[in-house]
Amino acid sequence: MQKFSSNGKLLLTGEYVVLDGATALAIPTKYGQSLKINPSTEDGILWESLDNDGTVWFSDKFKIENGIFFSENNLNEISIQLLKILQEAKDLNPEFLSESTAIKIKTKLDFPRNWGLGTSSTLINNIAQWAEVDAFKLLWKSFGGSGFDVAAAQHDSPIFFEKSGYDCSVQKIHLPWDFFTDRLFFIYLNEKQNSKEGIKKYRTHSVSKSKILKISDISRKLLLCYTLQDFENLMVAHERIISEILKIQPIQERLFSDFNGIVKSLGAWGGDFVLATGDVANMEYFKRKGFDTIIPFDEMMKQQTEN
Repeated sequence: MQKFSSNGKLLLTGEYVVLDGATALAIPTKYGQSLKINPSTEDGILWESLDNDGTVWFSDKFKIENGIFFSENNLNEISIQLLKILQEAKDLNPEFLSESTAIKIKTKLDFPRNWGLGTSSTLINNIAQWAEVDAFKLLWKSFGGSGFDVAAAQHDSPIFFEKSGYDCSVQKIHLPWDFFTDRLFFIYLNEKQNSKEGIKKYRTHSVSKSKILKISDISRKLLLCYTLQDFENLMVAHERIISEILKIQPIQERLFSDFNGIVKSLGAWGGDFVLATGDVANMEYFKRKGFDTIIPFDEMMKQQTEN
């Protein structure tokens, strides 16, 4: 048996503008996805994907002939996307899988799929490990995006991520927030946001170089943050800049204007998780509004290591 695993992700700074070269701060999560490969007595690739509770949410049978993957069943959107990833992996490494493949694949998430922690990026990174190909190339050829999520999948500590064309740089960092991480919480907004749609809408706006540089500056200033007040000030400034770019009200103004703390969007605006500051008692505010999934910062982030 072969087994691969990858970390989930959350983007703390640089949402959207990471696509245009801004320095983004991302954290790997304790939640991720595994991929196991076992031999099978039946020819082909028997694929099964499990949710965090063990429920099978996708299954299919694939075969490969003359280097081309195809499904034996009726194609759906998930099968089409998975076939594309496998095909691109084989194109990157022609030695990947043989014509006489007889294997069982089982993937398992550590988090509910609707959380938006990287169902696709963790899968792509796992397949890249299995196929022995560059995960960033596989992402850009099959799914698109900046690549920060794949970088987070590969690292066990927070990172700075920068993209330039088809190149990217990843820098491991250490967050000096020990004095206030007990006042940082992630709240799930009960709705999964479509990242591709978010990017499509972002591309309809013009973004000045100065705004990209300001976001990069905020990302780097977070490494000099030793108080919650400084952290909150930077988060508010970040929300204001992205709001100006997207021409959308920040999430706090729209939904949580009376909250005594700050609320910042993470990733594509309008869904998935937000970051909120406060103590445990303050989090009752979100529960009263129906947002029951509240995860403390230290329970979400993988244990960071010194740089």
